Amino acid sequence: MPELFHPYEQAFAANPYPTYARLREQNPIFYSAEFGLTFFTRYRDIANLLADKRLGRTLSHVMSPEEKGEKHRQENWQAMPAYSRFVRVNLLETEGPDHVRLRRLLAKAINARLIGGLRGRIELLVDELLDGIADHSEIDFIADLAVPLPVHVIAEMLGWPVEERHRLRPWSADIVRLYERDHSEEDVLRAEAATQEFAGMLGELADRRRSDPKDDLISAFALLESDGDTLSADELIASCMMLLNAGHEAVVNSAGNGLLALLRHPEQRQRLQRDPSMITTAIEEMLRYDSPLQFFHRFALADMEYGGFEFRKGDTLGLLYGSANRDPAAFEHADTFDIARDPNQHLAFGLGPHFCLGSPLARLELEILFSKLLQRFPDIQLLDEQPRYRTGLVFRGLRQLPVRL
Repeated sequence: MPELFHPYEQAFAANPYPTYARLREQNPIFYSAEFGLTFFTRYRDIANLLADKRLGRTLSHVMSPEEKGEKHRQENWQAMPAYSRFVRVNLLETEGPDHVRLRRLLAKAINARLIGGLRGRIELLVDELLDGIADHSEIDFIADLAVPLPVHVIAEMLGWPVEERHRLRPWSADIVRLYERDHSEEDVLRAEAATQEFAGMLGELADRRRSDPKDDLISAFALLESDGDTLSADELIASCMMLLNAGHEAVVNSAGNGLLALLRHPEQRQRLQRDPSMITTAIEEMLRYDSPLQFFHRFALADMEYGGFEFRKGDTLGLLYGSANRDPAAFEHADTFDIARDPNQHLAFGLGPHFCLGSPLARLELEILFSKLLQRFPDIQLLDEQPRYRTGLVFRGLRQLPVRL
């Protein structure tokens, strides 16, 4: 593995993009014994692999019974029965007919009508959050705005009881911690406890909604039917958990990374303030320039070759989205933050069969948040020119973002 690739070090987290540039030039495809996988850094390779049917997020659908038993043991089922139980039926972790079926069912509920109908509520939520900081001269944008917004929105979508909504953010943070390879045994215990608590409460709510449905997503999932097919109890819980975890993490990191980019490029911020209609392309550029999801992986479903490398069934391929989104072969002046960039075919939400189902909602939240923030606080300024990023291979996000209003 190239000596310069250390995603769990603070120096890398502060700015991984020069490292990605050197890797694209010198080691565009490289094997890491530390991570046990082969990394890809260039946009073209990653886009090709995301569409390659020889790869998948799981091997379960191409495994023999003996292989499935071994996988079951390796998933640490005894230590993490709740987490393992729901991960295996999560849309992100299914392939083949199971994935097609689940995605069809979920898309029936999470549709354009649902997302469009949330606009008014999201606008009210953002106004309430901005009202809450109006008397402050300084805030932490992450804690005061970026974190509460998606949690409130997802709680509204699900129909989560108001008195229990404070538990969603800690549950999500504990569960997604396991996506990073540097998690500890203590992290495992917290994730399992969070999964059990979330699943227990969700199961009770779903049972109630079946007999007394409301205008919310738990009711929609509980009553969902398409061509005689329905979500199982485990699939319902896994789907709601996915929405909470993926929706929360994506919006928090996108908002923080995006505002930092905007404030570090005052000419771009002023350009957006002069022409608010640019908000759509501005959000896309925020997602590309400093992507909230930097890495995703795929398994080889059979022996295969790509780019001069031979892979055996079960080998892991690591796709560095953060590097692909700064690849000059795919984006003109890739290291330039340009809110007018169009087209902008970034990979922040993936590509292919696993393209993020919730991306329209994330985009809507970000557009409303930034439009109202810049209108309400046009002179917002950075208080710390070098805020600290959380270290990690998968997610990229700030610990804090202090700003003056």
